[in-house]
Amino acid sequence: MTPAPPPDLAQRLTDRVLGGWLGRIAGNMLGKPVERGDLWTRDRIDAYLRRTDALPLTDYLPEPPADIAPSLRPEWRECVRGRIHGSCRDDDVDYAVLGLDLLETHGFAFTTEQVGDLWLLRLPYLQTFTAERAAYRNLTNGLRPPLTATHANPYQEWIGALIRADIHGWTNPGEPRQAAALARRDAVLSHTGNGVYGAMWAAALIAAAFTAPSVRAALDQSLTVIPASSRLARTVRRVASLHDTGLSWEDTLTTVLTETAGLGWIHTVPNAAVLTAGLLHGDADFTRTIALTVRGGLDTDSNGATAGSVSGVLTGAAAIPPHWTGPLQDTVRSAVFGFDGVRISELAARTAGLARVPVPTP
Repeated sequence: MTPAPPPDLAQRLTDRVLGGWLGRIAGNMLGKPVERGDLWTRDRIDAYLRRTDALPLTDYLPEPPADIAPSLRPEWRECVRGRIHGSCRDDDVDYAVLGLDLLETHGFAFTTEQVGDLWLLRLPYLQTFTAERAAYRNLTNGLRPPLTATHANPYQEWIGALIRADIHGWTNPGEPRQAAALARRDAVLSHTGNGVYGAMWAAALIAAAFTAPSVRAALDQSLTVIPASSRLARTVRRVASLHDTGLSWEDTLTTVLTETAGLGWIHTVPNAAVLTAGLLHGDADFTRTIALTVRGGLDTDSNGATAGSVSGVLTGAAAIPPHWTGPLQDTVRSAVFGFDGVRISELAARTAGLARVPVPTP
C-alpha cells in the first residue's frame, strides 16, 4: 500500500489530477458539437468559426447560425457558450468514471474479465459504440477475452480504448510504464494492434505529464511503451519531426492526414496525429492546446478530451482559465450507474487517493 503523501504534496497532486478531469471534460464538450469527422472537416470547422467571429478559438463553440445548427450533434445545445450548466453526458467521460470504479472495486490487480463484468453491471449497452459495443455483445453471448475483441469486431484499431486510458495515467503519476501496462489490460477486452497501442500511449503520456519538463518530453516518454515499428509510433514521430522543422500546424496536419488517408475518422492513428499536433503547437497553453486539437477535426470530442487531460495535468486545475471550468459547475452527467450528478472535485479526490506513486509537482 502506498503511504499517504505529506499534506502539501497531496494537495498539489490532487490539483494536477483535478486538472486532468476538468481538462478532459472541457475538451470533450468543446469538440462535441462537431463530432463527425467525415462531415466536420478542419476547413468546415474553421468556416463555422469565421462566420461567428470566433477565430482564434479561445472559448467553447459559439451559438451556431440557423443553417449550421442541423448539421451539429444534437447535444450542441448543452455544449456551446452560454448554454453550459454542468457537463453533458458522453462516453469519453463515462469511461473515465468507469475506470475509477474499476480501480476502487478491484484495485490495480484487476483482470480483463473484471473490466467486462463491470461494463455489464454499470454501463448501458446503448451507451457503447463501435469496438466497445461489439465487445459488449460478445460478452453477453458468453465469449471471454481475447475473443471479445476479435469476434465480429471490425473496429479493433479504432479510438475507443484510447479514450478509456486516462484513469491509468492519473493514478500512476510519473510512471508511464505502469500506466501503459494497466491500460493494455483494459484495452484488450475490445481492441487489438494499434487500438491497444493507442490506449498504452495515451496512459503513458498522461502519466509522464506529471513529471516531464515539457510536452515534448512527455511525448518522447510515451513512445517508449509501444513498439517503435507500429504505425501509431511512426505517425506520432512523424508529427514531432515536422514540428521540429518549424512546419506550421496547418501544413503538418495536411501532410500527415494525407499520409494516413483511408483509415477513417475514428481510427486511432490519424486521431493520434491530430492530438500530437495540437499538443506540440499548443505548447502547454491549455486554451491553445484544446482549441487547435478540436479544430484539427476527425473525432473532435475524443481528441479534445485527451488533449485537455494532458494539458490539465501539465498545468494543474488552478491554472486552467475559469471560463472553461466555471460553466461545468463541478458536476458530471454520466450513464454509469450510480455516478450521475457526481462532483468533478469528488472524482478527482478519489482518483488522487488511489495514486500509487505520489510525485513532487513543479
